[in-house]
Amino acid sequence: MGGAAGGAPSAGGVDPGDVEGRPRIQRESEQVALMKILVAGDSYCPWRALGPSIERLRERHDVTCFDVVDEPAWRPQTESDRKVRELLGSPRQVIERLDGHEVIVVQGAAVTAEVMDASPALRLVCVARGGPVNVDIAAATERGIAVTTTPGKNAQAVAELTIAFLVMLARRLPENVRYLEGGGELARDNYEGAHWFGHDLDGHVLGLVGFGQVGSKVARIAVAMGMRVLVHDPYIPAERIEAAGAEAADLDTLLATADFVSLHARATADNRGLIGRAQIERMKPGSYIVNTARDTLLDEDAVYDALRSGRLAGGAFDVVKIPDLTVPVQLGRRHRLLDAPNVVIASHIGGATWETMAHGGEMAAAEIERLAAGQPFVNLANPAVREKAGNRG
Repeated sequence: MGGAAGGAPSAGGVDPGDVEGRPRIQRESEQVALMKILVAGDSYCPWRALGPSIERLRERHDVTCFDVVDEPAWRPQTESDRKVRELLGSPRQVIERLDGHEVIVVQGAAVTAEVMDASPALRLVCVARGGPVNVDIAAATERGIAVTTTPGKNAQAVAELTIAFLVMLARRLPENVRYLEGGGELARDNYEGAHWFGHDLDGHVLGLVGFGQVGSKVARIAVAMGMRVLVHDPYIPAERIEAAGAEAADLDTLLATADFVSLHARATADNRGLIGRAQIERMKPGSYIVNTARDTLLDEDAVYDALRSGRLAGGAFDVVKIPDLTVPVQLGRRHRLLDAPNVVIASHIGGATWETMAHGGEMAAAEIERLAAGQPFVNLANPAVREKAGNRG
């Protein structure tokens, strides 16, 4: 087997010398890999939204860019098709563009076994999102193809939205906006704000359930705004939480103490309904709840009842249960949580910023350059591929 510069395979990924016949060029006394790269954007993240990092790849590599077109009528045809989800376009669109490409960059486009087999030279799939659910990971591993992701690319955007939600709830903005939209009196005098007294965040307690890349950013911002921050995350050492100016706490203590509870845990089979009726009963009367993580973390029926009864003073949600799609559109599909007065729901906009998309492009481009330089990948989704690479040649 050929080796990377220095002769040894990289510890974290596939040895860049594993594929024979790949053209190499000599520049500035260094051996640089010239690779064929296919960048497949989509309707959510067009390839141009991945930013200047993708354009810079053209300086050293053969890069083809296109956007898949939505195919709402597409249905899975193969076993591998049935393993992928949250995809945009169809595998066929990617297959039609492949021509000996060694790297594919996607956000929502599907990468199935059939896509991989359409390019025998394929060695790396860069998924510009946190979870590669649109890629058949098992098929990639079996074929010795590395799959990388971009975890945390949206952390800043989601953290900022969380803080915005906290302010909106504390200042009763959802109620105030609806009042004005319904024809409420405006600009009558300087004292009309007397009807809308709320709270500062300064001096109040924020409870964070989850302390990953988003939760830790929220903590630092909230501490800077004068909030006391409690964190429940059994997987994070207390020292790391304290380094952000927060305090580690068990869930019951957090719920009983916090004025605001914000969810930032990764969804797993074990934490479905993490916050249900029993947990809401432990929360301070008149407290607020925010969810910018996953809808499965909340018992939505329990939250609805608590908001309607006034047990909870308000809630903000960037993720909610899918509405009943059997209801005709003309009858409306207004979410019932909006029946409570101090509630705001966003249409999953947490990571929907141009900066988030560009950050994903930067992270993907960095992994490609690591492959070219024989360096280990940073965010390898299928570490078992290392063994496959080691057994090749």
